Amino acid sequence: MKVLFVTPQLGSWATHGHHVAPNQMHASWAAYAREKGTVTPEVLDCKALEIPLEKMLEIIKEKNPEVVVLGDVLHSYGGFAVQKYFNDSAMEIKKILPNVKIVVGGLWYSYFGKETLEKNPAIDFVVMGEGELTFNDLMDAMNQKKVDFSHIAGLSSRKDGKVVFGPIRDLIKNLDILPIPAYDLFPMDKYVGHTYWKPFVEIVTSRGCTHGCTFCYEWSEHDPRALSQFNLWRSKSAQKVVDEVEALEKKFGTRVMVIQEDNFNLNAARVREFCNEKIKRDLKMKWVSLGCASDWVKLEKDIPLMKEAGMFMAVFGIEVASNDELRKLAKGITVDQIFKTIEILRKNDIAIVGDIMIGFDYDTEAIIKQRFEFAEQVDPDVMWVGYLTPPPGSPIWTDGIKRGWIDPDKIDMLKWDFLHPVVPTQHLSIEDLGRLGAWGMREFYSKPGRIQRILESNFDELAKLCFKDVMSGVSKWEAGAVKGEKHI
Repeated sequence: MKVLFVTPQLGSWATHGHHVAPNQMHASWAAYAREKGTVTPEVLDCKALEIPLEKMLEIIKEKNPEVVVLGDVLHSYGGFAVQKYFNDSAMEIKKILPNVKIVVGGLWYSYFGKETLEKNPAIDFVVMGEGELTFNDLMDAMNQKKVDFSHIAGLSSRKDGKVVFGPIRDLIKNLDILPIPAYDLFPMDKYVGHTYWKPFVEIVTSRGCTHGCTFCYEWSEHDPRALSQFNLWRSKSAQKVVDEVEALEKKFGTRVMVIQEDNFNLNAARVREFCNEKIKRDLKMKWVSLGCASDWVKLEKDIPLMKEAGMFMAVFGIEVASNDELRKLAKGITVDQIFKTIEILRKNDIAIVGDIMIGFDYDTEAIIKQRFEFAEQVDPDVMWVGYLTPPPGSPIWTDGIKRGWIDPDKIDMLKWDFLHPVVPTQHLSIEDLGRLGAWGMREFYSKPGRIQRILESNFDELAKLCFKDVMSGVSKWEAGAVKGEKHI
């Protein structure tokens, strides 16, 4: 089966500058299906290659694939806004190649298997949840010229003009069965993070989350019939991860990576094994880790080892300002752990990115200002402000629909990127939230000495370049939050 994995040209978050990495969903699906012998895959990354829509369509028509795959599993450059480009691309591709089969999966699509097929006739199949096995089964069935796909677990398809679902797909228990993502299909020299980090990549080494925050984007990646799968955390072995890092560094010259899942630091023994193995193989790649404060605290004695192994920046969610709020959001951390995380990272000269969220249903102007005051006390080096953007399948999505704040048929998708306020609160309008977010950003970054502290610190130069990139994007971020300007 001749399959083309397509990412259309689109933008990035305002605070991320020029930011583009290999599509991890495409890379993993392609690698698994190629290993099983069901597909001959190609990748067309128009974001990386800066290919506009019309040229993209010319290339696709010339390649004439049997199957086109669209979608992504990471929200790290545009949140849900990217769905607009995938949906539009599907319709345009179908116009020029009426017989091509279009498959989607990942963010947003996984939850909307039925709705996607009903609203977009150009899309033929929706992979719900974890995609490698489902996609491979679909390709195997198509190779056998089958026309009924209703038996394939994890797949939404059409039968006699009606949407049908296969059985719920079990999660992959051992992620080590997955081959290294098919980076050889991608233009690896074109990837860059935060404008200055290059060659660059984002990788995913685990799946699922034990915390289950009510606002997490990952809710949208699960089959709506099996949302309990969200909490089942699984990981690749440390050895497998280092194999991937070694391939990236030695085959493709990659110098900087973000380990993009939210829970890389969940298993301390695995983190230590990863670091020791990376050092043993003399791999020089610098890296950024995301993680929860509760897990960072458990790693206090291991931070020097992580730094020796190349970690120069750490990201975690501050989110709100009190233990009561943290419990309400099922965050699974405490205020003390937030302060302790800052202490242990700063002691080791690891640059800190702290995430703040605003727009929860109970938020008032006073609560939001208190949240920014708390962020000032916590004092991360970079503060990332995100607006509550209800992910399909999450508790706040259900609540938003009940309140009449969300109408799935009227969503302006390009604003659903986590950087635009999209739902009001019980006390504040969308306009109020935009104004307050902009105020908080200005207050934080205008504090005397903050910029100087970063530039004169002992941080890795990559961290300082990231700070420079974030600062250059603040005005663009504000234009989105306050004026509604779109950047994805």
